[in-house]
Amino acid sequence: METIKTTSTFTLGNTHVINRLGYGAMQLSGRGVFGDAPNRENAKRVLQEAVASGVNFIDTAEAYGPKFNESLIAEALYPYKKDLVIATKGGFNRPGPNQWIPNGNPDYIRENIEGSLKRLKVDTIDLWQLHRIDANIPVEKTLAPVADAVKAGKIRYVGLSEVTIAQIEQAEKIVPIVSVQNLYNLGNRKWEEIVDYTADRGMAFIPWYPLASGPEKLQDKIGAIAKRHQATTAQIALAWLLRRSANILLIPGTSSVDHLHENLQAASIELSDEEFDELSK
Repeated sequence: METIKTTSTFTLGNTHVINRLGYGAMQLSGRGVFGDAPNRENAKRVLQEAVASGVNFIDTAEAYGPKFNESLIAEALYPYKKDLVIATKGGFNRPGPNQWIPNGNPDYIRENIEGSLKRLKVDTIDLWQLHRIDANIPVEKTLAPVADAVKAGKIRYVGLSEVTIAQIEQAEKIVPIVSVQNLYNLGNRKWEEIVDYTADRGMAFIPWYPLASGPEKLQDKIGAIAKRHQATTAQIALAWLLRRSANILLIPGTSSVDHLHENLQAASIELSDEEFDELSK
């Protein structure tokens, strides 16, 4: 069987070379992504081990905790390694566990940005992403303070989350967009066209919830391929995403060091053409 070697890095905005298997810090929060990490010392260990294992892209958000997650990252990793890219997000109100209310008010966005700078202990946020477009506020107004922060050197690059092509193009009239973070995994490919659109545009595509391996009908296929590679079904799901498109950056999250290492090993799995096609059907 012929195999194709997937590239292991992606260059964000033509300047930052990122290892495509990164880490999403959302799970290092309380129940319902609300409150502090239940075991803060363990959470710090996971972050430190991720960076020690070669991860140089960490995804967080003002809304995780809220606020606790960004502070945790700074506590665990500051001063940061030179090549470490920390991406954060803003634009959600969090009144309680599992409650997510889009807030695109420009004053709130400005407050999110300033707060993230302080909590992460940085002068410039490498990648700031709008967590959701607020249907009640024109995106031009929401992104105005983001464009101001870019001009002021407080944000290097800007990304969007859970958006359509039309919304990306609308946002680009206000500020350059280098990444899109939409729900996408082996079992849920609603945003297939966004993967291809961002690849054509040289943007990063960052699938959230990357480890969902899909409906039952997929399980037998994944299981057989996993057995062949002496891998877990989760590792195969990640390997498929890495193979799907060279602009995909993965941010699987975990609160376990062992599970972290298991996820990172997915980068060494090379699916054959036949295996990739079988899973893609």
